[in-house]
Amino acid sequence: MASLTRFPCRVSGCTPLADRRRNSVNTRGRIGLQIRADGTGRFIVGGNWKCNGTRDSISSLIKELNAGDVEKNVDVVVAPPFIYIYQVMQDLNKNFKISAQNAWVEADLVDPSHHYDSDTGAFTGEVSSEMLEDLGIPWVILGHSERRTLCGETNSVVGKKVAHARFHGLNVIVCVGETLEQRESGSTLEVIFEQLQAVADEIDDRKHSSWGSQVVIAYEPVWAIGTGKVATPDQVQSVHAAIRKWLADHVSYDVSKATRIQYGGSVNAGNCEELAKYSDVDGFLVGGASLKGEDFIKICNSSVVHYKAEVDFDCRPTINLNLRANADDEWSVKTKMI
Repeated sequence: MASLTRFPCRVSGCTPLADRRRNSVNTRGRIGLQIRADGTGRFIVGGNWKCNGTRDSISSLIKELNAGDVEKNVDVVVAPPFIYIYQVMQDLNKNFKISAQNAWVEADLVDPSHHYDSDTGAFTGEVSSEMLEDLGIPWVILGHSERRTLCGETNSVVGKKVAHARFHGLNVIVCVGETLEQRESGSTLEVIFEQLQAVADEIDDRKHSSWGSQVVIAYEPVWAIGTGKVATPDQVQSVHAAIRKWLADHVSYDVSKATRIQYGGSVNAGNCEELAKYSDVDGFLVGGASLKGEDFIKICNSSVVHYKAEVDFDCRPTINLNLRANADDEWSVKTKMI
């Protein structure tokens, strides 16, 4: 059976599906796909432990994770509370990478170099990217909706944080997403694009803070985080495809290919495989389910579904999703579920 290295593209300017069919369909009319999404990065799953845990519960979770068998085709990142990072770094298997849940930046600092290094340490209770770099922590989560909502972090602050973290060599998971009110008003993409633009304003075309595999975008609809409500796979795919198109239009085509886009919002062991079937879902950012070792391992291993699924183009319908970014910018995104 022939195979493709990526899923048929949903946006204009890509190789027509008919051409791919002529080159790839066997005598039974089926195509074998090795899914790499519309991007070129590895599947990535992050576990955000948030403000949860004790020494004993963290130790138990580490044992569960170490006992799990994680597929080799997935990058896995876990983000413990700051106070437990050292414990996790010492005891967790090295195939799991460590992330911080936040990093400080001086919000009103003006820096034409976009480095945002502060001249003072008078920020009680904060942790800087310099400190994370010093400890050898390779990842940081920035812009989570809980920090935007509870701590008042603006798009501008999140953009500065991303630039500062990248200057100090950290890989970043930057979170974007809309509230239920924003979705119901039809402004989902407008909100997300504004969040992305704040990041692009700080790091676009700056070598020290380049996009690509070092900056992962996590789409987390606020109304689905910790509520048990999950965006439908079609809703997730349509937003992810729109994000990738925005990157191509406003940053570069290469960045749109290299950037991995996660979904976060009540992802669990029961729904991860269905979501992983969609072509622009490059992984997950997981909250509550990441505190259950066995469940988290299953979510990580949904990468198998993402990479190895087969699709019958003759039998499975194409889904047409119309997305409106604003009154003057409309496009049709075509996607196919595996």
